Amino acid sequence: MSSTGLAALSPVHSEPLTPKRFRCLSHLSLDDSIYIFLRFLGQSTPMRFLECDTIESVKLKIQNCNGFLSRNQKLVCGGRELARSDSLLRDYGVTDGNVMHLVLKLSDLQMISVRTSSGKEYTFHVERCRDVRYVKQQIAKREKHFSDPEQQEVLCNGEQLEDQRRIEDICLKRNDAVLSLVIKKSAVKVQARPVQKDIVLSVVATELNDRKKYDTDRSSNRYDVGDEVSEDTVPRKLPDRHVLLEPVIVNPKVELASVVCDMINSTCDGIKNGHYPVRSAEGTGGAYFMMDSTGLNYVSVFKPIDEEPMAVNNPRGLPTSLDGEGLKRGTIVGQGAFREVAAYLLDHPISGRRMLFGDNKGFAGVPPTVLVKCLHDGFNNNGDLTAKIGSLQMFMENNGSCEDMGPGAFPVEEVHKISVLDIRLANADRHAGNILIGAEGENGQTELIPIDHGYCLPTSFEDCTFEWLYWPQARQPYSPETIDYIKSLDAEEDIALLKFHGWDLPIECARILRISTMLLKKGVEGGMTPFEIGSLMCRKSLNKESVIEEILQVAFDSVLPGMSEATLLDTVSQIMDQRLDEISSSLS
Repeated sequence: MSSTGLAALSPVHSEPLTPKRFRCLSHLSLDDSIYIFLRFLGQSTPMRFLECDTIESVKLKIQNCNGFLSRNQKLVCGGRELARSDSLLRDYGVTDGNVMHLVLKLSDLQMISVRTSSGKEYTFHVERCRDVRYVKQQIAKREKHFSDPEQQEVLCNGEQLEDQRRIEDICLKRNDAVLSLVIKKSAVKVQARPVQKDIVLSVVATELNDRKKYDTDRSSNRYDVGDEVSEDTVPRKLPDRHVLLEPVIVNPKVELASVVCDMINSTCDGIKNGHYPVRSAEGTGGAYFMMDSTGLNYVSVFKPIDEEPMAVNNPRGLPTSLDGEGLKRGTIVGQGAFREVAAYLLDHPISGRRMLFGDNKGFAGVPPTVLVKCLHDGFNNNGDLTAKIGSLQMFMENNGSCEDMGPGAFPVEEVHKISVLDIRLANADRHAGNILIGAEGENGQTELIPIDHGYCLPTSFEDCTFEWLYWPQARQPYSPETIDYIKSLDAEEDIALLKFHGWDLPIECARILRISTMLLKKGVEGGMTPFEIGSLMCRKSLNKESVIEEILQVAFDSVLPGMSEATLLDTVSQIMDQRLDEISSSLS
């Protein structure tokens, strides 16, 4: 999820989908074509395709008829994302009468045209994921007459816009490249709420008069705003009953590192000062940028489990999963947050294992991530306001994602680090859009930042996809330092580590971790490149099993029913050795 805002992209044409718009498809043969109902913004529209159409050609047809750029589209049908561009509709089981959901990644920036009540006009750009409250803040910086955002009224075509309305939502209902707003002063001055002052006084009094309570809270990792003694080293809990943010710690032996505490505290400060979560315009689930106390900087990204793709409160309009399976095969809806935290925990620093939430940067650079409970009316709630469990990940300053530029410019070592992470975790969703381009490191090279790991550690290898597989860096051998790191990995210790933090891996997920780690270690011992190892894990086509799937199936067929997991893994190891020897012989 990139949020650079450095360059304006061409606005996407967003005319509502109507049957009239799809008459251009009438040339298709009725004998070979199928009708699919494309669902977007709550509206279903019939479109005609061929069963032999590739997913890429389907996206191009949607682009030609409606203007939505193909690279900005995500298609979901039958509870599965149609992610492989070269696969056919029939490969995914799409048939006549199916409903296909369209999810769009919108342009990052939107041009805003402002006209004040005094007649002054000017324009500026804002990110589409921002809300009206943010627009008011930007206007206050430019206009002394409107210096108090609480006194502003923002109107679009005569409709007054609420502070929580997002620019994305407003733009989707319009066809203009420029969003025109009228600003005027409210007739009634909005008084600042005195509750914040009362809260601070109450908390300070509590800390002065009840030191014993402070000590008790400290031992349970729950703290109040205003704890002067500990605010820089421990996470704080917001006292407002309508706002909550606290870490979820299952094991009391787990200690949060200072970098994680700082992230939680900065997020608390932003919420306390009234800065609403800003929902991302990208992705298929709910992801919210959380701001600091000033409201000018992002500090973290919160992903609630009930807003994951196909979850009950998904904000993208995707259907709720009927069997619990997620968009990627082998994943379960509602477990994405655990996988996000697991990726951070298993991204061990070179200097040692991350037995606790350490401050050391991980080998691949996964941002600090922690499981939290958060209550706020700025999230997507389809019923009563309740606290949400989700992952809170540190927001990383970036210069865009890897899809914004050619892969030839990326340092070899940075690509190799991400390849190690993805192979170990059997990542089912590694594409260029979830690798951010960071600042230059100590060696002067650009750093790559892997994010979005909600589909790692699946129960099967079926949907493993690594976009770096097709980058030139993947065909170069690992460095001695990277090989040493790979040799130090231990799947059993990793499984124990996740259990220590509260996630007892299901046996199928643990099996995948053991086998993928086994393949990685055997591969580097044989001198294989990231491309050669990764190719064994990824399918060449949707319906042809990968080499690692074939190995696992042969192992299943070889062992007797009721045999232990250890026996199965020993069998996998033997078969894997044979296949790797065959591959090595064929290449020599």
